[in-house]
Amino acid sequence: MRDTILVTGGAGFIGSNFILSWMETAGSEVINLDLLTYAGNPANLSSLDRDPRYLLVRGDICDADLVGSLLRKHQPRGIVHFAAESHVDRSIASPGAFIRTNVQGTFVLLDQVKGYWSELNAADQAAFRFLHVSTDEVYGSLGAHDPAFSETTAYSPNSPYAASKAASDHLARAYHHTWGLPVLTTNCSNNYGPFQFPEKLIPLVILNALEGKPLPVYGDGKNVRDWLFVEDHCAAIRAVLQRGRVGETYNIGGNSERTNIEVVNLICDLVDEMRPPRSSGARRNLITFVKDRPGHDRRYAIDASKLTRELGWQPAEQFEGGLRKTVRWYLDHSSWVESVQTGAYLEWITQNYTERLAI
Repeated sequence: MRDTILVTGGAGFIGSNFILSWMETAGSEVINLDLLTYAGNPANLSSLDRDPRYLLVRGDICDADLVGSLLRKHQPRGIVHFAAESHVDRSIASPGAFIRTNVQGTFVLLDQVKGYWSELNAADQAAFRFLHVSTDEVYGSLGAHDPAFSETTAYSPNSPYAASKAASDHLARAYHHTWGLPVLTTNCSNNYGPFQFPEKLIPLVILNALEGKPLPVYGDGKNVRDWLFVEDHCAAIRAVLQRGRVGETYNIGGNSERTNIEVVNLICDLVDEMRPPRSSGARRNLITFVKDRPGHDRRYAIDASKLTRELGWQPAEQFEGGLRKTVRWYLDHSSWVESVQTGAYLEWITQNYTERLAI
């Protein structure tokens, strides 16, 4: 077994940030298995193109033969499983893709890893880790005064996306309990930062504000999310992979609960500061409330005290500072933005936001 990790979905938002941070800190070889769908962008990792420690393999985690051959060829000491369909709105429009990738794909990956792991010697088996990256959405929705989600909170997924991730969490747990596969699971809150595909709230609002377009906000804008800067998430994953207790779940949160309208207003102010409007006035004037999406969870909040207590991790970035860095990144990387704004992406935005009735 080599000092190599296999990352699935490593060309996506969180995966690419993780690989970049891993190469800077751990420095060992990374095999990146990614299907390169609309949200997977190899340009995120272009700085590694000539790095012999990095290999991108375009492929599907549902392809058992491919997964099995990669494991035996590269003999990784760990798997970090990011690959997933992750956008709630898309799961409402096309739930089948979420079942295929998030449930079937995770099953195929776990099953192939189990076969590979079972062939290792005792010492390598003990050192091996499978880290399954999941979401706080598996826990359902909180009331305004409910305690934050902990690792013992009962699952109550409310969207096809959340249900598919809950299923994948249960599969990971079952492979540990039944066969002893050394699995770790992390459930994170809403991420933000560089390389996030602009269908998600923060990059969508940044880019629309910059272009003077309407800023769509669902419902009354008072849905609450706990925001986690992606670099803090990557640091937490490294800590869990290196020191986490096998079979355990660790919640990762940013201690930054904000309503959607608070987030949008802050983005408007930051874009105004960095790119002062010429004639249209403050970007807050662009805010447009649109019909809420079906089953929209009201509040998420993460209690990450277990991760802090056991592994010493806590978020380094406060939300306002992290958001400032994020806005600056999108303003400074217009070529990246242009490369991801394809016809398919624009069609999706039209379908999901423009055609909704204003309320």
